[in-house]
Amino acid sequence: MFNTLLIANRGEIACRVAATARRMGLRTVAVYSDADARARHVAACDTAVHIGGSEPRASYLRVDAIIEAARQTGAQAIHPGYGFLSENEGFAEACAAAGIVFVGPPNSAIAAMGSKSAAKTLMAKAGVPLVPGYHGDNQDAAFLQEQADAIGYPVLIKASAGGGGKGMRIVESSAHFAEALVSCKREAASSFGDDKVLIERYLQKPRHIEIQVFADTHGNCVYLFERDCSVQRRHQKVLEEAPAPGMTEARRSAMGEAAVAAARAVNYVGAGTVEFIVEPDGRFYFMEMNTRLQVEHPVTEMITGHDLVEWQLRVAAGQPLPASQQELTITGHAIEARIYAENPDNGFLPSIGTLGTLRFPPHVEFTDGDIRVDGGVKAGDTISPFYDPMIAKLIVRGSDRDQALARMARVLGEIRCVGVQTNIAFLKRLIEDQAFAQADLDTGLIERRHDALFPPAAPASEKVLALAVAALLARQGMACSDTNRSPAPTDPWSLPDGWRVSGDYGQVFGLIEDSTHHEIAIHHIERRWTLMVNNQPLSFDWTVTGAADNDMKVRVRLDGHDVVATVIIADGRVHVFAASGVKTLQIHDAVAHADDESSAHDGGLTAPMPGKIISLTVKAGDKVSRGDALLVMEAMKMEHTITAPADGTVEEVFFNVGDQVTDGAELISISQ
Repeated sequence: MFNTLLIANRGEIACRVAATARRMGLRTVAVYSDADARARHVAACDTAVHIGGSEPRASYLRVDAIIEAARQTGAQAIHPGYGFLSENEGFAEACAAAGIVFVGPPNSAIAAMGSKSAAKTLMAKAGVPLVPGYHGDNQDAAFLQEQADAIGYPVLIKASAGGGGKGMRIVESSAHFAEALVSCKREAASSFGDDKVLIERYLQKPRHIEIQVFADTHGNCVYLFERDCSVQRRHQKVLEEAPAPGMTEARRSAMGEAAVAAARAVNYVGAGTVEFIVEPDGRFYFMEMNTRLQVEHPVTEMITGHDLVEWQLRVAAGQPLPASQQELTITGHAIEARIYAENPDNGFLPSIGTLGTLRFPPHVEFTDGDIRVDGGVKAGDTISPFYDPMIAKLIVRGSDRDQALARMARVLGEIRCVGVQTNIAFLKRLIEDQAFAQADLDTGLIERRHDALFPPAAPASEKVLALAVAALLARQGMACSDTNRSPAPTDPWSLPDGWRVSGDYGQVFGLIEDSTHHEIAIHHIERRWTLMVNNQPLSFDWTVTGAADNDMKVRVRLDGHDVVATVIIADGRVHVFAASGVKTLQIHDAVAHADDESSAHDGGLTAPMPGKIISLTVKAGDKVSRGDALLVMEAMKMEHTITAPADGTVEEVFFNVGDQVTDGAELISISQ
């Protein structure tokens, strides 16, 4: 076994690998970019080496810098994590040339599976079933359209070298094929340096089920059962679970054996995932093989009791697999939820900012337990535009699926995250959704259940407003005399209850929720508090414990009804975490907003986040209609199309293709 391991990645996977390596007695080396100088994975390792700028191409994608970091620190092996260089044949070759162990498969296996089209040719020879489609080398646009027309719509265009939902488009008709092909090729070239695509029949209501395989250098190859990854958005996984609901032993065996056959066909070594698309009748087809550890590997660890990172390190050191196929068993049910800084209500647009608060309920990290969190960021860290906006992975286990679902819903409701928009509330709705709970799964579940998963936002209730006001009063040093009064006699001047000589104290709070402005008045008369909401007087008592502003525990009695919540006040906002959900209310400052009307925005189109302009479809003077594509931005590893909000004429385009833009920058001016 080698004694020093360099981790050529960042975020939660780097922290995960570091924890296992340290438990095995290995010395660990982190690499980091400018943006990650104080990142969690840097602190988790024994040594850290700076390798370049914040952009991935200036740091985490620099093979030379990573190899040099290994040389400087005496690292004998490199773990690539997932993403970045984890499936890069050139990186694996560079490690071999430098005499460094690459913790992954041999170069030949990466090359064989790196091209989706070439991989499918190999799988056909190995007897693994394939989806009908075109996987050849001819990339002429007219020829590809002919193939799509022959296959029949809808079809799926996929980047041959792709993964993670990038370089992928569903095309519903021949008329939309050419436009989708251009966009797909552009994104594929940007993400993978290769614009080659393949065309496949798009299956209706399919499930996405993958098999975890592992092979060593001694001829052993096993499958560690399956994971259901059907719940996706933008072709990227949202929830993963193991075992797959409704899986029969016969189908599990058939899929497992097909996955092992796929691995053996390329002389595979190490951890790999063979992904299948499965029709409702149970027929399954090979999609691709990921020659690395997957983001969702923890659910497999939870049901098998095996640390897959430890398996990787032992196999890379030449040791045999720790268990045979007959020794592998399934215990319980596990579900993973990917917690992202993003806005589900705005097309899952990523959110950037500083995590002022990030707290999970009691859990374990990287080890066995029924509640586990794998995270690469902490409170105070910034979600930047340079990398994937994942905050953490929440993994829970239950004795069965129902218990796992209940546990996941409970834990999601106990997470406290302030500073960026997140998908936590959406994940909770998804877990509790009737279709998901009944395992009515397919890759279109989120779109199919759109109305249930994206309900209209309900206005803040009287109880939520009362909780917010109680927290604001506590921040002012106020206390409710009826519930917080000291038992010892005291003079009225020392009571923090708003007592006045006149006997009457009042205050008005302004709280803004989206476009709604709430005005809540409070009155204190004869040691009694009254809350006025919508001109309705309500008796109002409260207690507040915890630090002012941050993490207050608030209990309110409103007209005799009790409600409890955690309230966090930060950056001019009140965040109320109640059993009914989370509400964020902006504190209205009348002075600060006095000139809002005069400074109102003139309607220009602005950048939703920092990014790069990669395509422009209009110029000054062009007539546009509502919904027309105006430009395409690339940000946080995804393309974002900016469309016209209404009919009009383009007055000015403020940027060119290739320009970097900042968050909120005006992109295009349109007159109506």
